[in-house]
Amino acid sequence: MSRFYNENTRRLVPYTAGEQPQNMNFIKLNTNENPYPPSPLVMERIKNFDPERLRLYPNSDGAIVKKAVSEFYMIPEDTVFAGNGSDEILAFIFKAFFDSSCKIGFPDVTYSFYPVYCSLFEIPYIQVPVRDDFSIDFGDYPGDLKGIVFANPNAPTGLYIEPAAIEELAKSRRDTLIVVDEAYVDFGGGSCIPLTQKYDNILVVQTLSKSRALAGQRVGIAVGCRELIDGLVKVKNSFNSYPLDAIAQIAAEAAFQDREYFEITRNKIINTREYVKTKLLEMGAEVTDSKANFLFVRIPGISGPDALAKLRDNGVLVRNFSSGRISDWLRITIGTDEDMEKVVGIIKKIM
Repeated sequence: MSRFYNENTRRLVPYTAGEQPQNMNFIKLNTNENPYPPSPLVMERIKNFDPERLRLYPNSDGAIVKKAVSEFYMIPEDTVFAGNGSDEILAFIFKAFFDSSCKIGFPDVTYSFYPVYCSLFEIPYIQVPVRDDFSIDFGDYPGDLKGIVFANPNAPTGLYIEPAAIEELAKSRRDTLIVVDEAYVDFGGGSCIPLTQKYDNILVVQTLSKSRALAGQRVGIAVGCRELIDGLVKVKNSFNSYPLDAIAQIAAEAAFQDREYFEITRNKIINTREYVKTKLLEMGAEVTDSKANFLFVRIPGISGPDALAKLRDNGVLVRNFSSGRISDWLRITIGTDEDMEKVVGIIKKIM
């Protein structure tokens, strides 16, 4: 540890990302990547990109991305923010709207980057326990919170909250910023983006890494009222004026424009998920009602770490979390039909 670290850096426990092995002989189902390639329109735009443009800075606001998002969701462009992946946008949100003078809350079982941001920006927080069935009850959240942050569908459980319930939350807590992380919403849920046009205390974050197969390009968006978006722009321009490179921008634009491919691939993933869920339940496994591109699974008679190791020994990478409440559960990304048939067979073998 360097003697130059400040006290906050000394205390900081960083986020642990999923393994990205150099050896690609695994069936890789540990980081919720899309099993299908990006849209052909994305590939065409990248292929036709003029490399001469790389000597110039890209558009600082991601204007073509914002326009594509506004057309897809039929919302004003100035209610859209584009950034370098949803993780960076979440960091901007925590920096722009919360500080040491306030407290925010999020579930104890959710995306583990949230407490890291709180530690990084010195924001007091509480982790509210989810119910025994992993559901989130907003009635458990204190009334004095400046912000409530959650993934919907939640990760790693995959459980989904209807927008109507989130609307009631926003209506009942007008002075609380409701941050809805919709990384997985395209796999079976309805977006809260329409609510952002009615309520100035709802901010929605999405990524193009999952349903649009652009994890390697690092593109995310946020949608909220103009004042919230202005706050994100203010922080962005105080940190990195050019968060989205030129190729990422044209790829993201094309990904939103090719609606047909988007619908085909996401529905394939949904159908595969439901098929695998049925198979695992028939085998006696516990499986949540996931609306994401993964399943949350407990294999009876074997601990989570042991199941993780046995799957790895059989050439399958999945994710296990050390938290006591979910330490015996696995998060399994949905892959191709062929890969998932193999995984079901391997799980049956190790049970």
